[in-house]
Amino acid sequence: MLKRNILLPLCCFFLIFIGAVSKANATMILLPMDEKQVNHLKAYGITYWVLTYDVDTYWLLNYRGGSFAFLYTKEFEKECKTRGVSFEVISDAAFANIQREISDPEINQDIIKLQKAPKIAVYTPDFNPQGGRIQPWDDAVTLVLTYAEIPYDKIYDREVVNDKLAQYDWLHLHHEDFTGQYGKFWAGYQHETWYKENQRKQEKLALELGFQKVSQMKLAVVKKIREYVGGGGFMFAMCSATDSYDVALAADGLDICESMFDGDGMDPTAQSKLDFSKTFAFKDFQLEKNPGMYEISSIDHAPPTRSIDPTNDYFTLFDFSAKWDPVPTMLTQCQTRTVKGFMGQTTAFRKDYVKSGVLVMGETKPLKEARYIHGEFAKGQWSFFGGHDPEDYAHRVGDPETDLSLHPQSPGYRLILNNILFPAAKKKHRKT
Repeated sequence: MLKRNILLPLCCFFLIFIGAVSKANATMILLPMDEKQVNHLKAYGITYWVLTYDVDTYWLLNYRGGSFAFLYTKEFEKECKTRGVSFEVISDAAFANIQREISDPEINQDIIKLQKAPKIAVYTPDFNPQGGRIQPWDDAVTLVLTYAEIPYDKIYDREVVNDKLAQYDWLHLHHEDFTGQYGKFWAGYQHETWYKENQRKQEKLALELGFQKVSQMKLAVVKKIREYVGGGGFMFAMCSATDSYDVALAADGLDICESMFDGDGMDPTAQSKLDFSKTFAFKDFQLEKNPGMYEISSIDHAPPTRSIDPTNDYFTLFDFSAKWDPVPTMLTQCQTRTVKGFMGQTTAFRKDYVKSGVLVMGETKPLKEARYIHGEFAKGQWSFFGGHDPEDYAHRVGDPETDLSLHPQSPGYRLILNNILFPAAKKKHRKT
């Protein structure tokens, strides 16, 4: 009996010793991004936070859903537990084995080193002194940035016109109409207080910045953003900010607004004068001249011509070569290749109007529409993502914002966050 009592504590001591040695050899934290990750969205926030410490951080493309790995510290481990992010503590030898596996030329995987936490700007109106917004809708990017605990600055027309964009690595364009037609909401909401107040404040801001019309101010903003991208910036747009951005570029110098938007009629010959060489993504589109129609051009594939049962509305992400096409591979990292579709003021892009040099990363093939596209402009890059809210199929004006704690594994929101970490990558340009 005495011998048994002595052996028991010795055995416990041995197990504790083995655990301590194992912990000492565990030099990496792996954030799996496959089905074992309970909170994909906050995993991006952890990765961003780790980057702020200038710690070696890696994006394992196509490995377990696009996992992240970084050096182990007790503080990083504690933060993962605090934020509810699944993680694995692995040895340096185990991580070396993962690297060797990924380096196999027969395996479609790659390792991207992330260098720094990008400084993020979100283009969004902020007219209230308390920091609220006039428009009665939310924005998917600000929602997911807040939920993932990734810091960002709000900027708007004043900051863009005054050349503040150079301070940022990444820019998101809010649900916006860059043509100066206020989203073509006039027919349905012209008598609403929020609509009238927004128009008044937009006109006041335009005059303060030296423009006679809101459309002229928005064109100046669009051009400043183009300069930003051309100089090496990264721009991401969703919903109406996608097609309205290109329409504004193509209509440079033309009046495409009717009198209820800018006080005078549109140029009846504007369609024939559009310059598609100035646009990022789209060509040959037709302007929607009816001021009462909830569209600005033929780019958007929307109801009633877009007829699909919401339960069957999905789009497919393309598979790219991780070793040869790291850029689109990063932007499409997800735990699934089939993503639930969602609508918006701009829902999807008709393929007939997408330029040949634009990379389609997600499509609804039966409908001949692109949902998620990417391109380069000079030294910079941009991505357009159709739809308004990945977890609210038909988000309407005045609807409450989505509670992302109910959707921590959202594939659609993951695609947004891929774009946010993209500027941190060492390998930025597609191989030729």
